[in-house]
Amino acid sequence: MWVYRFGRWRYTIKTRWLRLPFSFIYKVLYLIVQILTGIELPCEATVGQRFKIEHFSGIIVSGDASFGDDVIIRNGVTVGLKHTGIPGSPTIGNRVDIGAGAKLLGPIHIGDDVLVGANAVVISDVPSNSIAVGVPARIISRHINS
Repeated sequence: MWVYRFGRWRYTIKTRWLRLPFSFIYKVLYLIVQILTGIELPCEATVGQRFKIEHFSGIIVSGDASFGDDVIIRNGVTVGLKHTGIPGSPTIGNRVDIGAGAKLLGPIHIGDDVLVGANAVVISDVPSNSIAVGVPARIISRHINS
């Protein structure tokens, strides 16, 4: 996460020539992190507070994806484009738990308090307080006990 935050910080430097050496350092560090951990989390992606990667390896996140607060992702998760060359990545709400091997693809919106099951393939919007399971994902309403 510190490499991600460093990459975000370098954009605060307005002068291109001052930012250039920091961009080079970021790209080298990003490559090292990719090799060592198997995680592709570009600094262009928006990540909320308390974003947590529980198990690393095989995690791929598109640069225009957006995560809310308190999101948990596990190994093998892909958050990205549905088709090559067609823009649009998922927008993920707050308190979302994404299971191992899940794929969230295309310009979809995942609501708040959603659980995405392991190996689910989500290609359509998921409303808040739901569970998404299966291939393609079925949406199951989730009742929260008070």
